[in-house]
Amino acid sequence: MKVILLRDVPTLGRAGEVREVKDGYAAHYLLPRGLAARATTGNLQNLQQTIRVAQDRDARTLEQTAALKSRLEALVVEVTAKAGEGGRLFGSVTAQDIAEAITGKGVEVSKRQVELQDPIKAAGFYRIPVRIHPNVSAMVEVNVVGAA
Repeated sequence: MKVILLRDVPTLGRAGEVREVKDGYAAHYLLPRGLAARATTGNLQNLQQTIRVAQDRDARTLEQTAALKSRLEALVVEVTAKAGEGGRLFGSVTAQDIAEAITGKGVEVSKRQVELQDPIKAAGFYRIPVRIHPNVSAMVEVNVVGAA
C-alpha cells in the first residue's frame, strides 16, 4: 500500500514522502496513529499543493533574510562600557549588550541570535556574527568604547 508520511517515522522516512509499505503495517500502525495517510489521488494533489506553498514561503523568507543581512552588515554598532587604563574594561560586553545596541539601531535582534564566543573585555572594533536564519549569518561591526 502506498502512503504519504504525515510525520517523520525513524525507520521509514521524513514527513511528506510517499512510501510503499505492507498493508498490515499501514492499517495497524501508521494510519491509526496519524503518522501517514493513504496515497490517494486527492491526497497526492494536496501534498503537491502543500509543497508548492512551502517552497514559496521559503523563497520569501530567504529574500527577507538577504535584505536583513545586508542591512545588518551595513551597521556599525557602538557599545559604551566603563574602562580603565589601556582600554581594558572593568566588566565585559555580552551578547545581551550587543543585541540591545543593534535593536537601538532599528533592527530587532535577540541575544540568542548574537553568536559571541567569549565576552568582550577590551575596547576596540570587533566583527560579531549574528544568526538571522538557520542557514544565514551576518557579520556586524561592533565598536566597544571605553568610558571613564
